[in-house]
Amino acid sequence: MIRRWFIAAALVLASCVLMGSQKTPSPRLGVSPLLYTVAPRYEPLAWMQGRDRFPLGSTIFRQTGSAREPLAKNFAASSDPAVSFDGERVIFAGKRTTGDHWQIWEISLATGDVRDITSCRDDCIRPLYLPEDRVVYAHKVDGRFVIEVAPLAGGAPTPLTYAPGNFLPTDVLHDGRVLMEASYPLGSATTSELYTVYTDGSGVESYRCDHGNTRHAGRQVASADIVFARERGLARFTSALAHETEITAPAGEYTGDVVETNSGEWLFSRRSDQTRRFRLESWKPGSATARILVAEKNADVVQPVLLGARHVPNRHPSGLHDWTYANLLCLNAYTSKHRFAGESISTARLYTQDSNGEPKLLGSTVVEKDGSFYLRVPADQPLRIELLDSAGKSLKKEEGWFWMRRGEQRVCVGCHAGPETAPENAVPMVLRRSIIPADMTRTSALAQAGGK
Repeated sequence: MIRRWFIAAALVLASCVLMGSQKTPSPRLGVSPLLYTVAPRYEPLAWMQGRDRFPLGSTIFRQTGSAREPLAKNFAASSDPAVSFDGERVIFAGKRTTGDHWQIWEISLATGDVRDITSCRDDCIRPLYLPEDRVVYAHKVDGRFVIEVAPLAGGAPTPLTYAPGNFLPTDVLHDGRVLMEASYPLGSATTSELYTVYTDGSGVESYRCDHGNTRHAGRQVASADIVFARERGLARFTSALAHETEITAPAGEYTGDVVETNSGEWLFSRRSDQTRRFRLESWKPGSATARILVAEKNADVVQPVLLGARHVPNRHPSGLHDWTYANLLCLNAYTSKHRFAGESISTARLYTQDSNGEPKLLGSTVVEKDGSFYLRVPADQPLRIELLDSAGKSLKKEEGWFWMRRGEQRVCVGCHAGPETAPENAVPMVLRRSIIPADMTRTSALAQAGGK
């Protein structure tokens, strides 16, 4: 993907079953107050196929000291809790009855009053608060999860994702971007990867380019590092490094959603192997062992959330325009993790998807000797770029898809250069020749007109 630099039957068990351990006293956490989700079965990566992560239902519990109770008492199922920035409300996914779709709800911690936020035709899950009284969540549309932003007070949602595959938000970063998980390559449900996108859907990119391992359920900790789950452990992204680093933590399978306490401890859900249940643990980074906080004999304990006020992320003022297209400037296609011989790149092709999900050629343009090219592309649809040599041989084609929003103006350092790569301080040759982009929107317009 091009990297960018911006110029500007028992569906649900009854609560008494989910609360099976209430026959014995709940443990004293030592971290309080706290929310967490208890489920007969939790499938962390079911979202990648558009399936329910909680196929047998789930219940959010609120625990203070040794006492706990369901957060939303009149719900058949609840999950995905997130606390408002002032610490006074919780937004969550819930079902009033077992036959309902998951919807987004908000509850007052002081009064217990609940109000509905969405009325989705299919499941809406994984809500997170945004500044300015907005919410971001995943909405299942035609069998796959897309990410949307909507006002808490109600109103039309804005889709953020425009590529094939399933998307799930995992956090809102300090800088205002939405951290999300999706397949890598985008559109091929093979490996989970972490991406970021602005709250208007612009600027989509993978957080790092050292793809390969499954990464999911990323959260940002106080240091601004991104901590996430991977195969048999945890890892992190640190701003000073262009690759992930392993975290030396107790061995096992993690669900991610790591929470950092004021004392520096981490809360997470872990199990030693797939025959065990996920349990909530507390761990001090650097320690050899973790302390068990909550464990259920016949249920998974996941999604820890601290109750209390928290930092408000930066707002992202949108620079989009009400156009049907976007402009994309590549400064140097040779700036890439892929190696190209000097002046070997001759042409750049642009593809979208047809109605059957197959690649469809939109057009091509000359790549200048310095690797620069400038395109006008159709907005809000899947896009893919291919680089060719002078003989028409493909040098490199994107395996996945990206998109550009209506009126987005995007400048990329190179092709798959990595988001940490800075551009040269030089005017690209393509702009010396012309400031008018090669128009890739005419092909799609002709197709819509019947090819005439």
